[in-house]
Amino acid sequence: MVREVSNACRKEGLAFGVYLSPWDRNHPSYGSGREYNDYFVGQLKELLQNYGDIFAVWFDGACGEGPNGKRQIYDWERYYQVIRDLQPQACISVCGPDVRWCGNEAGQTRASEWSVVPARTADTEKIAENSQQKDEEEFRQRSISAQDMDLGSREILEGEEDLIWYPAEVNTSIRPGWFYHACEDERVRPLSELIHIYENSAGGNATFLLNIPPDRNGLIHPADVQRLHELGEYIRNTYRQNLADTARITCDNALPDQGAENVRCDSYDTCLRTADGVTACDLVLEWEQAVTINRVVLKEDLRYSQRIEKFVIEAWEDGGFRSVCEGTTVGYKRIAVLKEIKTAILRIRILDARVAPVISFLGVYSGIN
Repeated sequence: MVREVSNACRKEGLAFGVYLSPWDRNHPSYGSGREYNDYFVGQLKELLQNYGDIFAVWFDGACGEGPNGKRQIYDWERYYQVIRDLQPQACISVCGPDVRWCGNEAGQTRASEWSVVPARTADTEKIAENSQQKDEEEFRQRSISAQDMDLGSREILEGEEDLIWYPAEVNTSIRPGWFYHACEDERVRPLSELIHIYENSAGGNATFLLNIPPDRNGLIHPADVQRLHELGEYIRNTYRQNLADTARITCDNALPDQGAENVRCDSYDTCLRTADGVTACDLVLEWEQAVTINRVVLKEDLRYSQRIEKFVIEAWEDGGFRSVCEGTTVGYKRIAVLKEIKTAILRIRILDARVAPVISFLGVYSGIN
């Protein structure tokens, strides 16, 4: 099955990733230490050497008791080295050094998601007490604890000696659980729920992993396929036409050679930025006639790290500006979901940033609401 999926991905020009859990507590050597780690490394080597290029290795950090009542001490550093040696371009996610878990499997996200966090954050999911002990609904739907809602504000980072770039991943399933059950064929997540998760994860400075379980024949159920088609159509229709392309764009504090025109191109080749120490700016879009808007997309130039801490979006109505959205972090991408507005002038105000705001892209859309 793994080989068939890998070959199909390569045929379609798609990347192929693997999900691994070091939790095989039914194996007789589980809990033995080195013997079990040797067994697990053997699995890693088989997967990483025989199926072409792997773009991601996703580690589940579950740590339950084995048949002998013991828990395994995972040799994480050894696992990482095997991956780096055999698939150096692969991203190691969740219980890994490259991408962290958002903190739940329900599709929830933080209002302020920082990619720069204390280095000790990388060890959180590797601690046995914090890991999943069994497959249970309570853990899958676990809310992010209050103390974890803020991972990267100035207050949190104050006094930290080591910081790392450690972006978040939101992972959830299209069904109630991770595996296929025929009784759940009528319980595929509604489109509106998937849209909300997508726009708050991929649009909230996080990556989005949506689990699609194959059935007992190795196929994706038609109900899941239909929902995926609907989600894809929604994304294509909503973000197809960037209204910023027809607007006059200006910025009050931009550097002369890094001005507002640079936000039209969705790339890191150019960007808008202010001088160091100038932590605020107003980005204004003007159209000859009023346009209808319900989504605004902002992206930071991550070559300069993540900087924006507070912004507001305002629309010109009845002779003055009215706030239509307030936010904090931007990062890789921020999708601001607006109640439909009609205006000829839109103002994005960056109210605070670290060092200086650096914006790589601005998108304004009037898609499906």
